[in-house]
Amino acid sequence: MKQTIRVAALLLVAVLANSVQAETFRAGKDYEELAFPQAVETGDRVEVREFFWYGCPHCYAIEPSLSHWLKSLPKNASFVRTPGTYLPWQFLGRVYYSIESLGLVDKLHKPIFDAIHREKRKLNSLDEVIAVVEAHGVKKADFVKAYNSFGVRLKMKRAIQINTDFDVRSVPNFVVDGKYRTSASLAGSDERTLQVLDYLIKKAATERRK
Repeated sequence: MKQTIRVAALLLVAVLANSVQAETFRAGKDYEELAFPQAVETGDRVEVREFFWYGCPHCYAIEPSLSHWLKSLPKNASFVRTPGTYLPWQFLGRVYYSIESLGLVDKLHKPIFDAIHREKRKLNSLDEVIAVVEAHGVKKADFVKAYNSFGVRLKMKRAIQINTDFDVRSVPNFVVDGKYRTSASLAGSDERTLQVLDYLIKKAATERRK
């Protein structure tokens, strides 16, 4: 009897898993096709580009699920973060590129989000940001040097152009392989957004093989 129940339970799990995998996401509902597809920067890999802003509560809300999802990102895909560059957002965009240039995104990305949304700190000035990064072992001189570097200024200039090319009007949103955009407002929830990303990665990879 126990064996019969166990088999039935396994069959139910298999059916539910197949149901999720078989779900079809629709253009115009769960994602949209960009009117003007853009070139990608990830070579042979499918590009998954996130547009975000540290001050955005929705970006903060999806970050834990996104971090978990990234652990199982397919080998044929690459994830790229791009700060939103609406004028009031550009300071924190430059902060992102500063920690990226120092190789400290894994260490500081979450603490910066936490400082704003959990600790209710504004982070509107360089001194406020320095206080956060110093608390996590980064020397003020190193951060300031990165923030003022030509490379960071160049990346920020490039981000402004990318935001324009992709017609970014809100964050967070995700663009797969330069041509498909999705977000929680389209997909319906953060969890479903990640499911749509899985679907679009497979779709883009299939299209690349044609």
